[in-house]
Amino acid sequence: MPFFDLSLEELQQYRPTRSEPKDFDLFWQETLAEARKYPLHARFESVQTEITTLDVYDVTFAGYGGQDIKGWYLRPAGVAHPLPCIVQFIGYGGGRGFPLNWLTWPSAGYACLVMDIRGQGGSWLQGDTPDTAGNLGSSTPGFMTQGILDPQHYYYRRVYVDAVRVVEAARSRPDVLADKIAVTGGSQGGGITIAVAGLLEDIAVCMPDVPFLCHFRQALGKTDHHPYEEIVKFLSVHRTKVQQIFHTLDYFDGMNFAARIQARTLFSVALMDMTCAPSTVFAAYNHVNAPKDIRVYEFNDHEGGQIHHTIEQIRFVNNLWR
Repeated sequence: MPFFDLSLEELQQYRPTRSEPKDFDLFWQETLAEARKYPLHARFESVQTEITTLDVYDVTFAGYGGQDIKGWYLRPAGVAHPLPCIVQFIGYGGGRGFPLNWLTWPSAGYACLVMDIRGQGGSWLQGDTPDTAGNLGSSTPGFMTQGILDPQHYYYRRVYVDAVRVVEAARSRPDVLADKIAVTGGSQGGGITIAVAGLLEDIAVCMPDVPFLCHFRQALGKTDHHPYEEIVKFLSVHRTKVQQIFHTLDYFDGMNFAARIQARTLFSVALMDMTCAPSTVFAAYNHVNAPKDIRVYEFNDHEGGQIHHTIEQIRFVNNLWR
């Protein structure tokens, strides 16, 4: 697969103007205030699994609209003192799966809270959270265009709220160090990571891996790969609503959240990524004004650094908290 985007030197300087709505901050302040009218009611039910080295909990908390959202909470067995917590978000189409899917961070000595993604979990890892407020109006199959004609109804408004609330659920536990919360995830999970770190100024560490949901205007012209292809298909049918659709997407663009990040940040990018084009990743990264770093995987597609990058992330966190 060839290089298809800007050179690395150009990418390092690529900082496009953000098309940010004037009421961007107000929109999200009102959205989160509305969500917080519902009690968080975070429940952590201890479950027995085949994993003897970890304590595992089945998690339920109130997300967008007070809807129950599921998750897993794992921590090293027999460790009584509070730990930093790594909050993980999942890639497109995946759900929370099984506790065995999430051994990395608790095995490295951290608490870990994994959020199920509403309505997803039918493409690879199974999910357990329906989207009871979803699919308002016309949409292309998938999640990218659900409610896309109105930012109030767009699918990712609900997901981003869920993601903020799961951080609040993590902080509700006495065995979590509330000032040492890291957020991370790959692809869609990376885009959610950027949004949460932009919405919550007290996130300590932000680690988006080959992030999705960044610089939509560039992404839709650079790649025809799934899932951006869902929006392209919708635009090809709704020819007169292009500006209306992009106006919605501006409220959810990782570039706009990236500019608000205050956490210590580690990105990753793959220069042959045909799903999340390198320029869309650097567009977000270059708008981060907090201390930051990025790992570049020159000859990789959307798989990125895989275990190599996981090791980089563990070292990154260890250097901060050990």
